[in-house]
Amino acid sequence: MKQLLVICYLFVFTLACSNSTNKEASNEAAMDQNKVEEAVSEKGVGEVKEVKLNDPLNTEMIASGKGIYELKCAACHKLSDKRVVGPGWAGITERRTPEWIMNMTLNVEEMLEKDPAAREMLKECLVKMPNQNLSRADARDVLEFMYENDAKE
Repeated sequence: MKQLLVICYLFVFTLACSNSTNKEASNEAAMDQNKVEEAVSEKGVGEVKEVKLNDPLNTEMIASGKGIYELKCAACHKLSDKRVVGPGWAGITERRTPEWIMNMTLNVEEMLEKDPAAREMLKECLVKMPNQNLSRADARDVLEFMYENDAKE
């Protein structure tokens, strides 16, 4: 009888220890996931890891970016903070990093799938941004135009 009690005690003890270990592992995994999401939200998901900004802004890039904006972006995005289909662009360069903006422009599908900030915008706007098939140079020109737009504010 004592052996049965000892076996039961060991079983319960082992079970209790393994549950706390699983909870600790679960908490660590959640913390790791939060760190990943924070890193993703800062720079976004995609090939753009670093953007060197021009100081002063490049007027040729601004002109090119404005043309691309008028052709491919203006129907959904206004230069003010007014939301039409997509969010307004005013202040975007203060709210997002240049890398995040470039990745959203170039890699919209994956950003909407994996980036927490992009997913939140989708919940707000309810419409997925279409891929405009911009080249990296075009996206960089649009970014320069966004910085010029924010400098006017």
